[in-house]
Amino acid sequence: MGLRRFSKGKFAELFSRVPSRSRRSPSSLRLRLPAIATIIGPGLIAASSGNEASGIATYSFAGAEYGFTLLWAFIPMTLFFVLAQEMCVRMGVVTGQGLSDLIREHFGVRWTALVISALVLANLGIVIAQFVGIAQVSQLIGVPHQVAVPIIGFIVWWLVVKGTPKRIEQAFLLMSLVFLIYIVSAFFAVDEWSEVGNGFVAPSVTGDSAYLFTVIALIGTTITPFMQVFIQSSMVEKGLTKEDLSVARTDAISGVLIANTIAAFIVITAAATMFGKGIPFTETSDLPKTFAPVVGEFAPYVFAVGLFGASMLAMGVLPLATAYSVSEALGFEKGLSSSFKEAPAFLGIFTAMIVIGVIVALLPGVDYIWMLLTTQFINGLLLPIILSSIVLLSSSKELMGEHANGGFFKVIAWSMTAIISSISLFLVFRTILEISGR
Repeated sequence: MGLRRFSKGKFAELFSRVPSRSRRSPSSLRLRLPAIATIIGPGLIAASSGNEASGIATYSFAGAEYGFTLLWAFIPMTLFFVLAQEMCVRMGVVTGQGLSDLIREHFGVRWTALVISALVLANLGIVIAQFVGIAQVSQLIGVPHQVAVPIIGFIVWWLVVKGTPKRIEQAFLLMSLVFLIYIVSAFFAVDEWSEVGNGFVAPSVTGDSAYLFTVIALIGTTITPFMQVFIQSSMVEKGLTKEDLSVARTDAISGVLIANTIAAFIVITAAATMFGKGIPFTETSDLPKTFAPVVGEFAPYVFAVGLFGASMLAMGVLPLATAYSVSEALGFEKGLSSSFKEAPAFLGIFTAMIVIGVIVALLPGVDYIWMLLTTQFINGLLLPIILSSIVLLSSSKELMGEHANGGFFKVIAWSMTAIISSISLFLVFRTILEISGR
């Protein structure tokens, strides 16, 4: 995903603010390779967790309805995503503090309480949606969801509460591998890759309101507040120093590139298999149709594997991001290596998110569409606040020193914030209309 062209100086300013003492000789770098391996991971986990059930549905709908014509949107939204994640990585490494912690210290308790309350509600809604996704998967393979949902909930809880940070990260990375299904499926399904290329570089943009809303929904789906909270807290959890900044930044950027490449392949797969072929796409249950032309009768099972892994990853990351944000805001002990006795609030919040998600997903008659619309509404209001806070904090010379945003970077970052905020507020307005019309 070639993001944009910079002069050598501009590119260095944007992504290579590493002090001269951090530039090691090849021999010292070889000695650091085991340490570098421990840094890699949070970037991919944070970015991939956005490709959860509702994200897969959005990407699949875009491909099924508009073919390859929306692929161009991945270029600006990848750029925006990279900027947001890079700033949070830099803040986490330089300050040694999580995002909620910094917001509390620099913007006050009341503002922090508002942000955290919105984040908890939004994340809880998405967690519930992931358990609903697990229920759908269980039905596809013939397992009662009343059995599958509690078991999966317990497995996720046990993995995080009882596992070591290294094991947890390895499990999350393993879950990320399920998205390779979409890449393999696309290579089986696409006949003319030149059409795919044209979708990226020569889009046929229309003024149709449904088309424009789908573009906005794609960009809005890609960047959500929990990803920024999670990746910054992960940097702090790992205890990284300024000497690790270049590797941590590379991890974040590569994670975004990989996650958005997979998201693009979801669009490509849906476009190749459903667009213009009379195959309707109206709800989540239509998603297995994207695999039907490729794997035939095994399509529901292939889809089930992909959705299962995506939901499992999000079910782990979202409660953790929530636990980090609340604990940081209130000054509680936190950390994946902590026990319940050492960090009762942190692990208690994580546990509560899992339990509530399981219970609500099992309740009959719950209006999940309304719940997801409300979640989208809250995220839409929260994202401009989070992004503005990130840019302000990462631009502070007092806080960041020589690693603060430069003049050129600030222009790009504030432009990104204005565009994403406008998109988010548009989605809020659209959500209000949809909720009021129900």
